[in-house]
Amino acid sequence: MVAVSAPVRPAVLALWSPPRAMSTAFFRMMVQRGDFRAYHEPFSELAAGHHVEVGGRRLATPEEVLRGFTAESAKTPVFFKDTTEYPHARLFDALPLAEAVTHTFIVRDPRRAIESHYAVNPDVKLPEIGFEHQYEIFDRVRRETGRDPVVVDADVLVERPGDTVRAYCEAVGIPYDERALSWQSGERSEWSRTSRWHQDVARSSGFRQSDRRHAVTVDDSPVLAGYLRHHLPFYEELRSRSLVLPAV
Repeated sequence: MVAVSAPVRPAVLALWSPPRAMSTAFFRMMVQRGDFRAYHEPFSELAAGHHVEVGGRRLATPEEVLRGFTAESAKTPVFFKDTTEYPHARLFDALPLAEAVTHTFIVRDPRRAIESHYAVNPDVKLPEIGFEHQYEIFDRVRRETGRDPVVVDADVLVERPGDTVRAYCEAVGIPYDERALSWQSGERSEWSRTSRWHQDVARSSGFRQSDRRHAVTVDDSPVLAGYLRHHLPFYEELRSRSLVLPAV
């Protein structure tokens, strides 16, 4: 039997997510661990015309940010999560992202994600739903590394948080810390500019499924139904490759 080596602890670990897919709760868990320097949506900040502060420096380009992460990771591991309302896959044309970063992904039932997105931003356009852009990054990483990246199913995460996070940690080569599954509720400076998007996680103290029912749904909006039809195949492909948990 050939021994299979455990994954090497990543210096820079990324989580890519469509908007409204519980990625900020995942970010909050990574902050709670305390062993990563965590960054909240750095490339989206740049795409929206803002700067990103890394290592005490205000950086304005993706190249600068990646170099900053690489430099900082020599002292402490770096984690960032980002959302895919923007077509971030184009970054791979100019940056060695597939080589320099361990990329992981989180998906959520697109019906819930779309309705939640529309509730916050009724002007949302089809590409901003983000599953197609997310799949473009997944496919780029898979082709350039020759491996399927780790995918987390957010709907499983809220049902079995301990098992899901444990499987994620094992897959990416970091220790599992059960204590990080709960945290103090409240706002965080990392998401202060976009805080209206993160009210659910600010009120939370752990992973939980929202039971909120939105006024406009996929069932009664032809526009949202069209968004679902377009993005569903990308979600289904990603979900089919999500972490397999042990039977309970």
